[in-house]
Amino acid sequence: MEQEPAMEQESTTLGKRSEPEPVSTADGGDTSSQPKKCRSSECTCVHEVAVPINYTSTKDESLHGTLSNPLHNGTMAKTYPFTLDPFQQVSIACLERNESVLVSAHTSAGKTAIAEYAIAMSFRDKQRVIYTSPLKALSNQKYRELSQEFTDVGLMTGDVTLSPNATCLVMTTEILRGMLYRGSEVLKEVAWVIFDEIHYMKDRERGVVWEESIIFLPPAIKMVFLSATMSNATEFAEWICNIHKQPCHVVYTDFRPTPLQHYVFPIGGSGLYLVVDENEQFREDNFLKVEDTFVKQKLGEGKGGKTNGRFGKGGSASGGSDIYKIVKMIMERKFQPVIIFSFSRRECEQHAMSMSKLDFNSQEEKDTVEHVFQNAMLCLNEEDRSLPAIELMLPLLQRGIAVHHSGLLPVIKELVELLFQEGLVKALFATETFAMGLNMPAKTVVFTAVKKWDGDSHRYIGSGEYIQMSGRAGRRGKDERGICIIMIDEQMEMNNLKDMVLGKPAPLVSTFRLSYYSILNLMSRAEGQFTAEHVIRNSFHQFQYEKTLPDVGKRVSMLEQEVALLDAAGEAEVSEYHKLKLDLAQLEKKMMSQIIRPEMILYFLVPGRLIKVREGGTDWGWGVVVNVVKKPVGGYIVDTLLHCSPGSNENSIRPKPCPPRPGEKGEMHVVPVQLPLISALSKLRIYVPPDLRPLEARQSILLAVQELGNRFPQGLPKLNPVKDMDVRDSEIVELVNQIEELEKKLFDHPMHKIQDVDQIKCFERKAEVNHEIQQLKAKMRDSQLQKFREELKNRSRVLKKLGHIDSDSVVQLKGRAACLIDTGDELLVTELMFNGTFNDLDHHQVAALASCFIPIEKSSEQIQLRSELARPLQQLQDSARRIAEIEHECKLEVNVNEYVESTVRPFLMDVIYSWSKGSSFADVTQMTDIFEGSIIRAARRLDEFLNQLRAAADAVGEADLEKKFAAASESLRRGIIFANSLYL
Repeated sequence: MEQEPAMEQESTTLGKRSEPEPVSTADGGDTSSQPKKCRSSECTCVHEVAVPINYTSTKDESLHGTLSNPLHNGTMAKTYPFTLDPFQQVSIACLERNESVLVSAHTSAGKTAIAEYAIAMSFRDKQRVIYTSPLKALSNQKYRELSQEFTDVGLMTGDVTLSPNATCLVMTTEILRGMLYRGSEVLKEVAWVIFDEIHYMKDRERGVVWEESIIFLPPAIKMVFLSATMSNATEFAEWICNIHKQPCHVVYTDFRPTPLQHYVFPIGGSGLYLVVDENEQFREDNFLKVEDTFVKQKLGEGKGGKTNGRFGKGGSASGGSDIYKIVKMIMERKFQPVIIFSFSRRECEQHAMSMSKLDFNSQEEKDTVEHVFQNAMLCLNEEDRSLPAIELMLPLLQRGIAVHHSGLLPVIKELVELLFQEGLVKALFATETFAMGLNMPAKTVVFTAVKKWDGDSHRYIGSGEYIQMSGRAGRRGKDERGICIIMIDEQMEMNNLKDMVLGKPAPLVSTFRLSYYSILNLMSRAEGQFTAEHVIRNSFHQFQYEKTLPDVGKRVSMLEQEVALLDAAGEAEVSEYHKLKLDLAQLEKKMMSQIIRPEMILYFLVPGRLIKVREGGTDWGWGVVVNVVKKPVGGYIVDTLLHCSPGSNENSIRPKPCPPRPGEKGEMHVVPVQLPLISALSKLRIYVPPDLRPLEARQSILLAVQELGNRFPQGLPKLNPVKDMDVRDSEIVELVNQIEELEKKLFDHPMHKIQDVDQIKCFERKAEVNHEIQQLKAKMRDSQLQKFREELKNRSRVLKKLGHIDSDSVVQLKGRAACLIDTGDELLVTELMFNGTFNDLDHHQVAALASCFIPIEKSSEQIQLRSELARPLQQLQDSARRIAEIEHECKLEVNVNEYVESTVRPFLMDVIYSWSKGSSFADVTQMTDIFEGSIIRAARRLDEFLNQLRAAADAVGEADLEKKFAAASESLRRGIIFANSLYL
């Protein structure tokens, strides 16, 4: 059983831990102190450290401090033009100790400074460093930012590779996982991996990529995790410590460089009401005033008045006039720049367009915007510059108004980011994706809605999401305080608002799952250490599961409390005495297995001899020999009088076992006992009446056995094989000597002399409880593992049926192809490769068919496909149905129709087909209602997918297919879809 790390706080371990195993400290101390807080006049930060059991630090304390109090007294790898905050100082001290660290802090608190320090250290120490980010767009931005600082920087996303041999490599997490699976040489030179936005690990689709990357990283590589605030940072660090057997520090701060004020704007009303001040105090009086305004509105309605908008179906503010009112007021009060968050991309655009009367830029700023705009457009072809999505933007941008969401053309989105950073955009209408990534703060943030559709339901936004978005308010060094304005309707109750604004940040919860891609890659590596079982066992999911099993967990804590309540005196003595008894029982068992040979034992099995009988886990206690019978088959049977549960009789097939318990009335019955079930022979014999049929005769023997038990409270005297049975076998003689030695230790033990039955019971109960705790913990670990093992077994059966692996789980040709595909459904696409579907298509059709594998929002238009696409789509759907049916047969939970619908997405087939054949972007955007930016993102991902297919075809020697996939990819790579990022 693996031991779990301890959490150190100041110089001690966490005292409130309940699961799974013992904890240790590195520096000693008691378990009662609080986390270490580093305070300054303006900030609080908490430092903790998870330390593996028995870990001792070898660092020079004068230079590096201790594990629980890290310091850095050496030369800095990088200097900063500002004074570092306490949380930054502590984090850098942890890095200089060459130990992993999780930094959990608000947006704009200054986490980037820590990442930059780790990079500077790598340059100083001539080692390589990897910086991972969750999105390609963020990787591009980060590449630009780091290139300005460090020069020797490379970029690897699925779309772009620049300077892959650079000292610092920026990449998406998927690229890192691919490198780990393929055992890339690059990793041998890497000292640090920085995981930015690690809270992305809870993403349902992609979270598993982070978990696998962390599990597979070699132990020599240290990690820096940057995260928004999360409530279980400590748990995450314990997991890292547990799987990599190295300390992991947590530096947590909820300090905001610029404090926030939260205002409410009642929809249909006017004016702002402060509901949470900069000291995070909720102002109930003001909230009651807001409710009054809704009452007045209603009265106004009754008199023929009219309210100005309510929350629609999606919890979005209808009535752009309210938003117009707010933005106008913000500008009048000089609260700009402002970010107005909506949860719908179409709404973002509608709100921006409704600002036609507002203008926030001077003539000089207008000219600058136009100049930047025209320069940015130079990266596009002539024909693409006149796209409506581009031409409509310039007048808006010139007035200092912009839109930012994932459906925009990438060039426009990046342009908006650059203009916003330069202060040329004063009002930005954005979706929540703008709250991710680079630090782009504003003075004010507006929420046009407090509800969002999350794929399942319309719900209030969680406190974690609110923290992330509201964190954009308040620019450090520029604003005294940031302002958040929340538009609410009368249905929002005070508690909902309180929870949203003042709630704790969400915990990081694992979304680990088993994918065929991972299983096949692990099977093809098969180096022993990396197996699917290893991944499951080490996943954050399993770690969290072991800590939070509700029922078994409660039982464990109840038992642990009982142990604490039982007399704690002589704890060591009790366990020592208990161990002596266990060791003695083991030796006696070993000895009995030697002497129950018929030639040794039969002479002593005379009527009246007391023998102890144990069958498996059931102890029948002492019984009395009646007779020995030799069977033609199966050796000897000893008819023995044993204490049985009431109601058993000699004629039943088998009397029910009932080991004697004080006060329980059972009956003596003759039971046939095989020799191996005899666990001890006593020196004592008693008289057995010739007729045992009357119950009284048998009960008199029961009384005699019980009387002997009372006479010998320490146990009936046993036959000594050497002295009493004259055994000369050297092995048995040695065993007897060992037993005598142990018995002497046992009888001399202080615990043995305790005659207080209650105390003995108390100690025995304690031993029982500890045993049960261990069993329950094992059960807690295994039940979840079992679920994944079962799923792994079923998925392996699917792989066997489809021919990816053979009966010995050796990866076959088909499996080798699937190993290289992680962008689309690897099983389905290899099925098409091997059943000849692609062979009958030209490369334009191949591109169109492959687009069905790329996740894209649903088009609301009816799909009418041309004949050259309809047949391949039908084949794809048939193959998907077949795979789903096989999965169903192999006991995987899958709904066949849902699988086909979610895996096959034909919404861009026509668009991609036309683009591949040379249509202009303006023409293809007319073919669908899907946003232009979404089309570009899907086409780029499709190009990445086609490259994976090309590599897969090459790996299995399909030269013609390889050429076809390459041609399909080439046919996409032109125009605005593959225009360079402005960041590169």
